[in-house]
Amino acid sequence: MKIEDFDFDLPEELIAQTPLKNRSASRLLVLDRNKEGVEHKTFTDIKEYLKAGDCLVLNDTKVLPARLYGIKKDTGAKIEVLLLHQQESDVWEVLTKPAKKVKIGTELVFGNGELTAVCTGIENHGGRIFKFSYEGIFYEVLDRLGEMPLPPYIKEQLPEKDRYQTVYAKEEGSAAAPTAGLHFTEALLQELKEMGVKIAFITLHVGLGTFRPVSVDTVEDHEMHAEFYHMDEETATLLNEVKADNNRIISVGTTSTRTLETIVRDHGKFIATSGWTDIFIYPPYECKAINGLITNFHLPKSTLIMLISAFAGKEKILAAYKEAVEEKYRFFSFGDAMLIL
Repeated sequence: MKIEDFDFDLPEELIAQTPLKNRSASRLLVLDRNKEGVEHKTFTDIKEYLKAGDCLVLNDTKVLPARLYGIKKDTGAKIEVLLLHQQESDVWEVLTKPAKKVKIGTELVFGNGELTAVCTGIENHGGRIFKFSYEGIFYEVLDRLGEMPLPPYIKEQLPEKDRYQTVYAKEEGSAAAPTAGLHFTEALLQELKEMGVKIAFITLHVGLGTFRPVSVDTVEDHEMHAEFYHMDEETATLLNEVKADNNRIISVGTTSTRTLETIVRDHGKFIATSGWTDIFIYPPYECKAINGLITNFHLPKSTLIMLISAFAGKEKILAAYKEAVEEKYRFFSFGDAMLIL
């Protein structure tokens, strides 16, 4: 299958540069896989499509202010560092820019020297391994020196760090937000609970896969970067009960989807487990864990549009996206939302 099969025309001005002031004021495009056409709603209308017994699965990962700007200790050259994931104590896998200036043994200094790092390894994909040194608590130092790692297509500065976090973000470790969850407010989640909709949490720390464009011509040749996930006993039990009662599991975002599908693929049901997943979902993959999906609008030829095409069918997705472009929906991280049932 060709990457070009997932291409579509997307005017650059439709890539949202800033978040809406009200999280749940986004537009919502509703696609029913068993019907023709789509419906155009606002995000709070999602209540019309959910019912008692349904279970929303949210990714509670928390984005680190993972972008750091430092200088080389020997030359003073400026180096940008993006933390991807923690390997052990103060050892992290990172991306650097420009990467060619960072070799094993390169020392970097951040801020006024309150944080330093030395490169101890180079990964196959071009990432680097850094050992950090500092006084105090690393996450407090990072909070002072780091910036939110917004995707490269967003040119505007983010006025409030928390606007790139979900309201339920808890487990620190992501290099990017699970953006489908950005539309939920605490008030909306409470309304859904009062309707009888169940809320479950999983964790997947978003890593390099989010920042790597597809660089091959054939879908099957693309390799996903592994990301850490976790499901606890409470969530596993709840999801198995929902399935047993023939109620719907609706994942919020592609990260939740990949976590749920990984666990069911590997174990045949939901269990309490942690691990690394490099699952790559594309047609004709048949989703075994989910019955519905809430997601943002994705970029052409991305692994994300391949995933939703596997769930809803490529033709239906591309037709819905064509209509979304015509209706000037806002795309990607700070954009509008889509409900697929």
